Amino acid sequence: MHPTIKRIIFFSVIIAFWEIGSRLELWLPTILPSPSMVLDALITGFEDKTLIYDLVASFKRLAIGLALSLIIGSALGVLLAKSKSADETLGTVILALQSVPSIIWLPLAIMWFGMNETSVIFVVVLGGTFVMTLNMRAGMKNVNPLFVKAAQTMGATGLDLFVRVAFPASIPHVVTGARLAWAFAWRALMAGELLSTGPGLGYTLRYASDFGNMSLVIGVMIIIGVIGYIVDQLIFQRVEKNVIERWGLES
Repeated sequence: MHPTIKRIIFFSVIIAFWEIGSRLELWLPTILPSPSMVLDALITGFEDKTLIYDLVASFKRLAIGLALSLIIGSALGVLLAKSKSADETLGTVILALQSVPSIIWLPLAIMWFGMNETSVIFVVVLGGTFVMTLNMRAGMKNVNPLFVKAAQTMGATGLDLFVRVAFPASIPHVVTGARLAWAFAWRALMAGELLSTGPGLGYTLRYASDFGNMSLVIGVMIIIGVIGYIVDQLIFQRVEKNVIERWGLES
């Protein structure tokens, strides 16, 4: 059976059980609304354009934050790979910070920048930078020495050696780093928007929770999960698969 058919059957069974359980009042709708109630809340949110504004605002912040995290993370990764001193000092700090959840940075961001757009983007940048740094470092460290020596015998040095050999050879790690950076940045964005004061999926999630609108809360959670799945599967997974095939890394 095709995986897509399996997924359709699986989610159909879950939704059917959820709807039947709600109609039989096995749980209170204020705790777990039925799928039909969630759907109604989502339709209302899109009809009054609230969720559309939220999506636009969230993706704008994500685009800025993710772009900065990829640039900064790549630069730091190259630095750690090329400098032993930086790797033994700054690398230790980055490895420790990579394990810190994004939401931990929120109090610091608010104290530095206030409850505004900058704070959210700051959290998003931190969410993606460290994982990109570590993957870029791993990619540069794992470049086959034979490639480097062969290029050097043909006169490649410095920046030319990096552009023609080191960076292309580390592309698989770079793509994996970008995929992970997207996932971490997306989570960090939702955490940051919980305390934001403008439109955004996280802000609407908190707003709906404050007013006890569980249908909208679950609806926004579903949107967040669906977007995360779609972007990862349709974009990053395909790019990663193509890179692995092109670089001959398939087992």
